[in-house]
Amino acid sequence: MIRTILLLTAALSFAVAQTPDPAYPPLQQAYDALRLKNYDRAIAGFQQAVALAPNRAAIRKDLAYALLKIGDNEAARDQFAEAMRLDPSDWHVALEYAFLCYETNQKAIARRIFDRIRKSGDATAEQAFQNIDRPLADGIARWRKALEISPDNFSAHQELAGLAEQRDEFALAAEHYEKAWRLRPDERSLMLDLGRVWKLLGRDEEAFNMLLAASRGAQARVAEKARELLPPRYPYVYEFEKALDLDPKNFELRREYAYLFLEMGKKEEAERQFLRLTQTAPGDLLSAAQLGFLRLNRRDFAGAQPLLDQVLKGSDEELADRVRLVLKLPQSLRRRGSSAQRTSDEAKSMADKSLQAGYLKDALKYLTIAHENDPVDFAVMLKLAWTYNNMHQDKEAVKWFNLARKSPDPLVAGEAGKAFQNLRPALARFRTTAWIFPFYSSRWHDAFGYGQVKTEMRLGDLPFRPYVSMRFVGDVRQTIGATLSNPTPQYLSETSFIFAAGISSVQRHGFTVWGEAGEAVKYLSKRTDVGAMIPDYRGGVAYAKGFGHLLNGEKGFFAETNEDGIFVSRFQNDLLFYSQNRGGYTFARSESFGGFQGQVYLNFNGTVDRLSQYWANFAEAGPGIRFRVQALPKSMLFSMNLVRGVYTINTGNPRRPNFYDVRVGFWYAFTH
Repeated sequence: MIRTILLLTAALSFAVAQTPDPAYPPLQQAYDALRLKNYDRAIAGFQQAVALAPNRAAIRKDLAYALLKIGDNEAARDQFAEAMRLDPSDWHVALEYAFLCYETNQKAIARRIFDRIRKSGDATAEQAFQNIDRPLADGIARWRKALEISPDNFSAHQELAGLAEQRDEFALAAEHYEKAWRLRPDERSLMLDLGRVWKLLGRDEEAFNMLLAASRGAQARVAEKARELLPPRYPYVYEFEKALDLDPKNFELRREYAYLFLEMGKKEEAERQFLRLTQTAPGDLLSAAQLGFLRLNRRDFAGAQPLLDQVLKGSDEELADRVRLVLKLPQSLRRRGSSAQRTSDEAKSMADKSLQAGYLKDALKYLTIAHENDPVDFAVMLKLAWTYNNMHQDKEAVKWFNLARKSPDPLVAGEAGKAFQNLRPALARFRTTAWIFPFYSSRWHDAFGYGQVKTEMRLGDLPFRPYVSMRFVGDVRQTIGATLSNPTPQYLSETSFIFAAGISSVQRHGFTVWGEAGEAVKYLSKRTDVGAMIPDYRGGVAYAKGFGHLLNGEKGFFAETNEDGIFVSRFQNDLLFYSQNRGGYTFARSESFGGFQGQVYLNFNGTVDRLSQYWANFAEAGPGIRFRVQALPKSMLFSMNLVRGVYTINTGNPRRPNFYDVRVGFWYAFTH
């Protein structure tokens, strides 16, 4: 039995050491957070795991379900899409993706996926497909009849085109998007729709020209979406020309076209375009200034003067100073930074709108602009921190929280300081943990104390951490007196402070491998069976896992297991294996009793060792209770256990083979 355990432990240690999974630490944190229903932390863990292992569909699926827990259906949909791409054979994921597409108004994609799945004989997909397709077909027929009566009905063309696109009838959709756009060319969203459908039909050149026109327009949202559909290259001159043929009143498109000519050195063509711009929008000072500079450059002073005077009298002080610089006139005296402040205010306004709409990437972009233009605005720093935090980029969030907590505004500083303290420990290079476990044992009529203070160093993303520690193992009674059968007094604990340095792996799937070397320093001067300082070498493999409803405020069944294989040099180089298990029921927290929450459970424990020593080979079982109070630290747990035990080896055992034991104590731990 012992040899088998040793072989399994060695094999497990070798496997953990030889096949590290870089995604495991954040995954373990994510699953632990899920059990505690801390969905934000779980999502952060899954996102880190996705970054480390982007081609594992299972991680993306778990991330998607976690996102659903917080109601972020669009983000969950995108993760299911990636999981389906990575594992096309997973019909369950495909169904989840299709239903979320439907719920997030992507009915065309939902219909497409349901159509594919239903061909495998899936009844759910068949019903879902019909629920989408039948209303689309009925709607198309209804709007066609409306257009027979009123061929120039803008709404009918637009509605018919939208329904046809959702039903993958792209030719019909393109026909009516174009008719709707011809009726209302100022409806720029129709240009986006038409370009998208033309692209689906393979009419790439026409689609490019239409999307180019849509991407340079006053409606920011339409322009942004059009850019996403365009290839990454910059358009050619002839493509600008064709886009302007489609949209001749597009001011932004024509101005960029004019600057393209300037960049190419074609000043005559540029001047011609800037002239059209000033005729279209006489109040546009930038176009007036550029046209004035071009005329001034070819010594057309009479043509340049009115344009440059217009700029000098205008409201854009920065542009006016550029004109003064060219004309060698004195610069105006204006408050330094006024333009930067105006830019910052506009960026903050755009950021607030983006945050309200849930566009975090846009908000981040605008907040960055605001900070660059006003570097001492601590409120912007705080918003940057929260935006990074909501995007689960905690390393960046911590930096901004740290800056914001230096704000002279106590509200900003307080909020930032609290968030900084909550995030910092998980990202700190050095982390100190401490725990104590004192308890009383009726079997030994003694109080024992165990504890450890450990400082570990985080080495980037490496799967191990070096540490230094101090352990304490002691008891109050200290010895059992000598008897005729056992003339040497027995010490009930190591009665030592153990100072050590070691290294431990990052926890993976509940497993930790560790090892340390140190010195055990006894604190009892009268103890003579060991030296004052003796070498102490320890190491092993630990596994811990919890299931169900732990002490997290909710009621329900739970189970826990702790398995340890430990080598200890001072016990004759012994190898011990501990198994501690408990399962039971967690009661809901009672606010009327100070936030009291308790558990009742059964213990099932066992210990064996390599040397077959009687004291290290026993099994025990029995009931127990554990509880905590909200007023005390969250990690402080009180427990009482009654166990019936039996020694499995009795050679050299001076005591009875069976025993009862009542143990009462508490556990407390903290991390800094």
